[in-house]
Amino acid sequence: MSLSIPSTDTSTELISLGLQNDRTLEVPPEDPGAPAGWYNLSPTPGERGPAVLLGHVNATGGGPGVFAKLRELKVGDTIEVTREDGSTATFEFQRGEQYEKDTFPTQEVYGNTEGAELRMITCDGFDLETGLFDDNYVVYASLRTT
Repeated sequence: MSLSIPSTDTSTELISLGLQNDRTLEVPPEDPGAPAGWYNLSPTPGERGPAVLLGHVNATGGGPGVFAKLRELKVGDTIEVTREDGSTATFEFQRGEQYEKDTFPTQEVYGNTEGAELRMITCDGFDLETGLFDDNYVVYASLRTT
């Protein structure tokens, strides 16, 4: 699978991600140029429910990560996922939300939906003192066409 966001000139292959031994989400590598990933326990993009994609906002040692431009998305922008069968699921950006990691709305992000939706998650809220990200930024998008 691969992802393309024309409005931000973003494109990446999507690697498959699951759960770690402690039952937390596996995340993509932090290397410069690392791809985004699809959480393989979520629906395939374009199928009913919230398909979840994860990517870094920055890379190890600085520089932009694959999801560095998510905050630039505007209502109506398209997000295209080319699926394993060669078809493309096109989603339309609805909104983006910043959440503190300590109060992350798990059900809102991962819970079942009536239609096919997309969630794209990255880190946000960088704390200069700790060198850590305190928040997550989540993109919400709805299926336009498959």
